[in-house]
Amino acid sequence: METREAIAVRIKELCNEKGMTMYRLSALSGVPHTTLISIINGDSKNPGIMTIKKLSDAFGISLAEFFSSEVF
Repeated sequence: METREAIAVRIKELCNEKGMTMYRLSALSGVPHTTLISIINGDSKNPGIMTIKKLSDAFGISLAEFFSSEVF
């Protein structure tokens, strides 16, 4: 699995764990909904670390916790 695919899987995992929709994640993180969908669908070839940091903050976890998953 490529890193971008693993990021998409991890975002979906965390949304499920936190009971959060993509719209809610977008609102909490400040990352546009279209950007999230692009990451999830694999259209975004290289999601930036600042985007992942914003998402991690919205989930209430650190970057280390985001990347500490078996998918990576």
